[in-house]
Amino acid sequence: MGQNACRDFTEQLPSLKQRYEIDVTIVNGENSADGNGITPFSSELLLGGGVDVITTGNHCFKRAEMTPVFEESSIVIRPANFGNGCPGKGYCVLDFGGYSLAVINLIGVSYMQAADNPFFCADKILKEIETKNIVVDFHAETTSEKKALGYYLAGRVSAVLGTHTHVQTADECILEEHTGYITDVGMTGVQESVLGVNKDIIIARLTTYYPQRHIYAKGRTTLNAVVLEIDKKSGACRRIKRIIE
Repeated sequence: MGQNACRDFTEQLPSLKQRYEIDVTIVNGENSADGNGITPFSSELLLGGGVDVITTGNHCFKRAEMTPVFEESSIVIRPANFGNGCPGKGYCVLDFGGYSLAVINLIGVSYMQAADNPFFCADKILKEIETKNIVVDFHAETTSEKKALGYYLAGRVSAVLGTHTHVQTADECILEEHTGYITDVGMTGVQESVLGVNKDIIIARLTTYYPQRHIYAKGRTTLNAVVLEIDKKSGACRRIKRIIE
């Protein structure tokens, strides 16, 4: 949530990589820019700080200057079920020589903007991907839709990780002894806030019903994440651990 949170995250990332022996770092960066969305500057903050893949969500096209980045980058991706008419790619495959990892970005349709069916979109992409190591970022509003996709893809992907609600859930598990799952990874942003936004602004909007300009809160940053341990040969998730720093 905002550029300060990006900086705080990238400052902590080297120690997190060492502590948890992390090979690949995936970040949902769709709120990384100050004032909403993602910009070339905020995406570069994350990539330059050690992030390997940036996924996004419903705010990905808020900034027109991001269009060339989506068109040219193979590791800054947007929801695949937005359709082929949108700039950018919906998934990427990282080749590490001895193994490869695919990252798929999908968006939910319950209480969200119109998009193609994420279940059928996932089926189509899985036919195109050869690696068994597959992580899905499902950017969705409802717990039920996230849970349903987790079970739908269980045994076929390494992990289904929910994003969007900014609140980390405590339901991490491994579905069918293969697919790591959590309903929402949470956010990296100021702890004393409402989903990363200055709390007084949100209180004013909800008590006066008058539009308010969102400004990110200032203060101590809380880092939310999950660490996955994936068997490179089978693609099975052996361990999923929540992080709250």
